[in-house]
Amino acid sequence: MSRTDIQLEDDGQIRLQKLLAQSGVASRRKCEELMLEGLVEVDGEVVTRLGTKVDPKVAVIHVDGKRLPPISPNVYLVLNKPRGVVSTMSDPEGRRNLTEFVEDRPERLFHVGRLDTDTSGLILLTNDGEFAHRMAHPSYEVDKTYVAEVDGDVFPSTLKKLRAGVVLEDGPVHPSHVKLIAGPQGNPTGRSIVELVIHEGRNRIVRRLLDSVGHPVRRLTRTAFGPVALKNLQVGTTRELTDDELGALLDSVQL
Repeated sequence: MSRTDIQLEDDGQIRLQKLLAQSGVASRRKCEELMLEGLVEVDGEVVTRLGTKVDPKVAVIHVDGKRLPPISPNVYLVLNKPRGVVSTMSDPEGRRNLTEFVEDRPERLFHVGRLDTDTSGLILLTNDGEFAHRMAHPSYEVDKTYVAEVDGDVFPSTLKKLRAGVVLEDGPVHPSHVKLIAGPQGNPTGRSIVELVIHEGRNRIVRRLLDSVGHPVRRLTRTAFGPVALKNLQVGTTRELTDDELGALLDSVQL
């Protein structure tokens, strides 16, 4: 059953164990056991009384530490954006834009943050304005993972420098993770592949960061946004966020 198909009672509420079961957490009996074991929280309070009713549209529910997203008409998609596509829903210059990939959707969607036109990879689309605003806001510091193909051989000393932080013209950048995936050995292009995790979203920050240490970026892909990863999602296609992914994102931006 889809979470949007969950049947509420006349007062707009539903018994908690019934909601958990219909949301796919576990069987009704197992959900009751989870409640009795003190593993279910509603609005920050442990709920052990079977039959407790909640409003699933507004209640903040956690099961064994995992957030269960509220029931809502909102849509949350991940798109694997191709290179050469601008990160807008329309373009006055007639360039390829994000609308091309969601033309079959009835909702009015907008993007969460942006990717450079020449950067491919993960971008989120939603019709939830507050979610989009918070996800893009620097104060929430949601990690973003990038894989960059760069010129030259990236030495351990360079990785150490990146991990320590680099000062750019608009301020310091402190990646939370830097890893060399592949060096140029056997690669006729003489390029290396580096993975970085940063939470900042300043303009072209990954390209400027790597350029500052002498390794210009030739290809760049965002592979993850917080807990949401591209994995096997084909370029130019979308999928809906899972409940686990959406729940983790909602918690990360305190929604």
